[in-house]
Amino acid sequence: MLSIRLVADPTGFDALVLPVRPVTPPVDGPRPDTTGPDTPEAPPGATPIAEVPPTSLALPADLLAEANALLPLVELTGTAGASHLTVRALREPRRLLLVGIGAGDEAGWRAAGAAIARTAAHETSITIAMPSDAGTEAVRGLAEGLWLASYRFRLPEPAEVADRDAELGEVLVAVADPDAHQTALNLARVTARTTRLARDLTNTPSSVKSPEWLADQIVAAAAEYPELRIRVRDPEQLAEEGFGGILAVGGGSATGPRLVELGWQPADARTHVVLVGKGITFDTGGISIKPRDAMKLMRKDMAGAAAILAATIGAAALRLPVRITALAPLAENMVSGSAFRPGDVVRHYGGLTSETTNSDAEGRLVLADALAYAVEQLEPDLLINIATLTGANAVALGKRHGALYSENDELARALIDAGREAGELSWRMPLPNDYVEYLGSDIADLYSAPAAGAGSVTAALFLREFTGPLRDRWVHVDMSAPSWAEGNDGVLAKGATGYGVRTLLRWLGGLE
Repeated sequence: MLSIRLVADPTGFDALVLPVRPVTPPVDGPRPDTTGPDTPEAPPGATPIAEVPPTSLALPADLLAEANALLPLVELTGTAGASHLTVRALREPRRLLLVGIGAGDEAGWRAAGAAIARTAAHETSITIAMPSDAGTEAVRGLAEGLWLASYRFRLPEPAEVADRDAELGEVLVAVADPDAHQTALNLARVTARTTRLARDLTNTPSSVKSPEWLADQIVAAAAEYPELRIRVRDPEQLAEEGFGGILAVGGGSATGPRLVELGWQPADARTHVVLVGKGITFDTGGISIKPRDAMKLMRKDMAGAAAILAATIGAAALRLPVRITALAPLAENMVSGSAFRPGDVVRHYGGLTSETTNSDAEGRLVLADALAYAVEQLEPDLLINIATLTGANAVALGKRHGALYSENDELARALIDAGREAGELSWRMPLPNDYVEYLGSDIADLYSAPAAGAGSVTAALFLREFTGPLRDRWVHVDMSAPSWAEGNDGVLAKGATGYGVRTLLRWLGGLE
């Protein structure tokens, strides 16, 4: 991650970033004189629709005048994330970047940070002059935008290849009182670091990412925080304890399944939250095999597990006063002579059985085991599961929203609001009782993959059957669509998005 430092009075900067905010144009009267020496004149009669606000950094008057005069010429209106780079070859700073901050709230600064990270990607160092009235939310948003948008996934490669492309190395953020913003910067650092961890795990090709490998990565990451407790169950232990869904899905692979249980239990915790995340390290669809195009990105089918594990590590880093247990059932859904078959009946943890006629609806089988275990053995106050569960998520809501299901209005609203504040979107979906009949089976307790009904809804209804007395304190988020970005967009880099980490950390941070 690039270095971001808060400073009060930087000197000698070669590249300077100035914020731009929208202003309400005057109804009448002369246009304010924003020109300065050697500065191009704005067209006669033009009314400025944006301005550079006063900053905590003492800057020459002619530099500010030049910047303000440029705004109408380059049609920069202060929209969050809009930017313009000016080269000043014979003057300092030699490069001046103007970037819109919108309303100046956290979201606006997050968009600005992302724009700076991309526009200034080849600078060695840049200085950002923050407005004199910037609050802690502005620093947090800026830092998150910088760290998240500058993300790039790399497989291990020789140093000479890794150094071939220059990257932004240092950002100096000029504020009046650096100490007042250190907590906000640390929040942003932990949030970005754990989101980047989730992205790394999800982007890793499945030729490397077996269930065992993924479990080992979490063990290594958790080792930084000795108070985290971790247990990894292997296939033999899963069989002894009755995790039939995980074993069925992982049975066709040459690399056996795992169940990662990661716990954070601070002494002052009053609320226990269990997070469950789907961890299919590659999904061929099994015997109900996927078409080629649908299979190409199935290394991302463990994004839910990556999100809940990274969020738990983040909670430990922030020392949040909430007890958290993360459960990540990990399996590879492959085609072989030992793969589970359409028509098989699976006995889940706790004894419920399910008939499956579609081996490509495997995620709900491993989640069902983990949910049932959480209810029976962990007795949490709240139960949250997140999964790349269905393609129907994208059909209903597009590529930026997760589909959120819950019977608890307050809990659903809290998670949606936390996601909005963090920059991740979700939309609440219904759990209609008239679809429950589709879960009926002639030979098992449940039918796991009904062809009738809305696909994302029936998958959520199936999972609900394993929540027992926690049914009214449970949330399921289907995040298949927003787990992946087709290209760079704001804080999202092409590839895995790390969706869910920021929402969970924001929500967990607000729990008592």
